[in-house]
Amino acid sequence: MTTMNLGVDVPRAALVAIDCHCGHLDPEVATMPVAADAARRVVDANKRLMDWCRGVGIPVVHLVTRYRDATEIASNPFWRTRAEDPKATRKNVLKHNLDGMPGCTVMADLLDPADRIVDTKKRYDCFRATDLDFHLRSHGINTVIVTGVNTNSCVMATTTAANVLDYAVIVARDCVDTMDDPALHHAALSIIDTAFGWVLSTEEIMALGLAGPAREAA
Repeated sequence: MTTMNLGVDVPRAALVAIDCHCGHLDPEVATMPVAADAARRVVDANKRLMDWCRGVGIPVVHLVTRYRDATEIASNPFWRTRAEDPKATRKNVLKHNLDGMPGCTVMADLLDPADRIVDTKKRYDCFRATDLDFHLRSHGINTVIVTGVNTNSCVMATTTAANVLDYAVIVARDCVDTMDDPALHHAALSIIDTAFGWVLSTEEIMALGLAGPAREAA
């Protein structure tokens, strides 16, 4: 076990998986796809870390983007400009994860019946207009392990928000990726590691001896 100062007296952890859904990671239905090889790596790495977390009592919380209609998406001014630019990586934003689309489903390999799902995410910051903060705090969580996509948008925005809300934040380096330029993935990890939280590999996370709230309470 590795001793590491996370800035909290007793770390009580949860894994927060951001948009590990078919809308990004299933090439057959994704409307804003991560490259197929990267998507497979992300799924495989997340499965490994999630299985370990469940085994040591760390809850897994899935954040899923879901919109009632395109108007909820288009109310973001910058996103509207992406939809109007045929060269933009995110040009399909107004068609992404509308209610009822197959993309709104968590990847089957990553979902366990004991996991929790927050499927009201509508912006990059997973705390914005969702009950994620309430859920975590009501279960005594003070440390979040962040995984998912996209590193340079939702992962970075959520990590920043978690830091501002005084959570200890760990980003699992091998469990995140992006649909954008790989350079942006690496830049986002550097920014996070400098100012908002720790960027660690799955092996390094496993070596920390973290536990979830149930184990701590016991």
